[in-house]
Amino acid sequence: MPTRRERIISLLEERDYSPSELARALDLRGKGSIKVILEDLRAIQKIVKREGKVLLIKPAECRNCGFVFKSEIKVPSRCPRCKSEWIEEPRFKIERK
Repeated sequence: MPTRRERIISLLEERDYSPSELARALDLRGKGSIKVILEDLRAIQKIVKREGKVLLIKPAECRNCGFVFKSEIKVPSRCPRCKSEWIEEPRFKIERK
C-alpha cells in the first residue's frame, strides 16, 4: 500500500488540488489535517524536483478584494489589505519540467 505522500503525488499528477481537498481525498479528519498536508507538500516539492518534475502553486487569493498572496506552501488566514477571512486556498499540481 502506498504511503500518504505517494498517494498525494499520484493525485497531484492527475489534476490540481487545494490542501482541504487533498485532506478529504485521503480521508484525513481533524483540526491538524491541513497542517499535515502542508508539511507533506513541502517534502513532496523536494521529492519531485529530484525526479525532474515541478510542484506548481496557484497562490491563495482574497475573494473579497482580489489580493493575490505569494506562491507559498501555506494557507493564509486573513487578507492583509482588507482584513477579510474569505480566502481562496492555494492549489497545487505536479507537472514534468
